[in-house]
Amino acid sequence: MIRKSILQIPQILCILLLLGISSCSKTATGTGVTPTPQPEPKPPVQEQTGHQGNQYAIPLAGNAFVTSPASGFSETIADPAGLKNWNSFNTVISTYVRFNKAGKVRISIKAKANAAGENSTAELRIGDQKKSFKINSEKMTEYMLGDYNVTAGYVKIDLQSTFSNYYLIGEVSEIVLSGDATTAGLTYAAKSDFYYWARRGPSCHLGYTVPTSENVNYYYSEINVPVGQDPVGSYFMANGFGEGYFGFQVNSTTERRILFSVWSPFNTDDPNNIPEDQKIKLNRKGPDVYTGEFGNEGSGGQSYLKYTWKAGTTYRFLLKGEPDGTGKTDYTAWFYKTETNEWVLIASFKRPATSTYLKGFHGFLENFSPNNGHFGRTANYMNQWVRTTGGSWLKVNEAKFTVDNTYNQKQRVDAIGGSNATGFFLKNGGFFNDYVAPNTKFTFNNSQSAPSIDLTKLP
Repeated sequence: MIRKSILQIPQILCILLLLGISSCSKTATGTGVTPTPQPEPKPPVQEQTGHQGNQYAIPLAGNAFVTSPASGFSETIADPAGLKNWNSFNTVISTYVRFNKAGKVRISIKAKANAAGENSTAELRIGDQKKSFKINSEKMTEYMLGDYNVTAGYVKIDLQSTFSNYYLIGEVSEIVLSGDATTAGLTYAAKSDFYYWARRGPSCHLGYTVPTSENVNYYYSEINVPVGQDPVGSYFMANGFGEGYFGFQVNSTTERRILFSVWSPFNTDDPNNIPEDQKIKLNRKGPDVYTGEFGNEGSGGQSYLKYTWKAGTTYRFLLKGEPDGTGKTDYTAWFYKTETNEWVLIASFKRPATSTYLKGFHGFLENFSPNNGHFGRTANYMNQWVRTTGGSWLKVNEAKFTVDNTYNQKQRVDAIGGSNATGFFLKNGGFFNDYVAPNTKFTFNNSQSAPSIDLTKLP
C-alpha cells in the first residue's frame, strides 16, 4: 500500500467527537482507491537497555538500498540524510554491514517522524528475527530494539513499515550496532566522501601481462556475461589501455551500449576546460555511432553504439593504437557482432601530445548506478591476444587482480577475480563473502589459435 495523502479533519470536528456527534479519525487514501482499513498495532515495547562497549553508527546514506520497491515508490537514500520519502508499507529498505565474527549484536535505530502527531510503526529484520519499533518524535531519536544473532560476513538488515497515521512513515539516518559480534570490527561505508562510491560498489580489474617487449599495436579479447549477471548499471570493459577503455554497458532495461572512450592529456573532470590543442579529435566513426565528450572521471572523447548485446553470448573486441608521426596517436576500436558475424567500426580518435603504441592492457568490471549496487554481476574475460608491429599475434596467459580505492579504504569489499575453465573472470556487487587478495596473479593456458582477422578489410 502506498500512502499518498491524508484527509485532514478540522479541529472543530474533533470537539464534536467529544460530544459524540462526529468522528475525527484520519483515513489514508491512495490514488483514488480507498485502502483496506488497518488497525493501529499495539505500541511495541521499546528496550530500555543501552549499548555495550564500542558502538558503530552505520549511515544509511552510504550503506542502504531500496531492495524491494513498491509500485510507484518514492523512497530514496539521500546523502547525507539517509532514508527519505518513506511512504509505502510494501517497500523494503536494506542496509548491509560486514561482521568479522558471529555473535549477538545490539541494535538501535535513529529515526524521526515527518510531522507533529505522526505515529508510525516499523519493523527491523535480520533473517527471521524481527522486532517492531515506533517512530513518534519530530526530533531525530534513537530507538533501542535489543539483541539479534548474526553470522560472520555481510549481513542484510531490513526495514519495513507496518502502520502510519500520516502519508509519510518517517526518516531514518543510522543503525547503531554494539555487542559481542562487533568486537572484531565491521566493514561498512563510514567515510562520507565514499558514500556514492560505496553504494556503487568496488570496481575490480585484470591487468594482463603482455608477453613481449616489442611495440604492440593491436589488443584483442572476448567477453561472455553469464545469463542473469547483467543488472542495469554494469560496465564490462574488455580492452583497456593507458589512455582509454573499450567495452559494453547495460544502460537501462531497454538500452545497451558498446562504449569506446579516450582521455584527453589535459587533466580535468570538466571537458569545457580542455584547451583546443589538448582535445581528443574524431578521425571517423561507424554508422549509428554517437560521438561527443565526457567528464567527471577525467575528460576526453567518447563514442558509443546502441546495441542489444545478450548475456550468455560471447563478443569480440579489437583495438588499434599507434603514433601518427606528428606527435599524436590514433586509437581505433572495432566490435564483432556475433549475431550477424561481422566486424563494425565504433570510432577512431586522435590524441594530441601523445606518441605511443598500446600499453597497459587490462579489463575491468564496475557498476555505475548507485541505486543498483546491491545487485551482483560477473563476467568471463577470455582469449586475450596482442599483435606486435612486426605482425606476430601473441597470447596472454597471465593477469593480476586489482581493486579500486573504495575497496582499498575498506568501505566495501565484495569484489573478486581469478581464472576458471575459460580464462579469467571478475565479480563484484551483491555483498558476497568470497575473498581474493588484491594483487594476486593468475595464469591460464590459452590453447586457442590466434585471431583470424583480415586487418586490411576492417571497416
